[in-house]
Amino acid sequence: MFGMRRKKASELARAVAELGRASTLAFGGVGIAGTLLPETEAYQRVAAVVTDDPEEVRDLLDRLLTGGTPAGRVYAATLLERLDPAVGRAAWVALRGDTARISTMTGCVMGSTTVGAYAAERLGGS
Repeated sequence: MFGMRRKKASELARAVAELGRASTLAFGGVGIAGTLLPETEAYQRVAAVVTDDPEEVRDLLDRLLTGGTPAGRVYAATLLERLDPAVGRAAWVALRGDTARISTMTGCVMGSTTVGAYAAERLGGS
């Protein structure tokens, strides 16, 4: 049993580390083939276990929020919002002034924005 728990924790840590290196924000398949980027796969792995061990996940996401790439910080805030809406909102508020640029992809459409603009959008423009 401990081996299984340790393996899950290790997989979770690897997925969060991948998010910490994320260069693009994409929540689904991209391009004509609908390929999942490594960071999208990592996001999905973390999202799948976010409620299994909330304390461990929260600790990893808190660190990602402050130490990840700009895209990694956005992934962290998105996952924190799933874990606890109030904590997620606080994360978006904290990111609202972040001027770092992020690349986004939705299907075949590439875009670019700042972390702060993305956060403001998530907060409903407030």
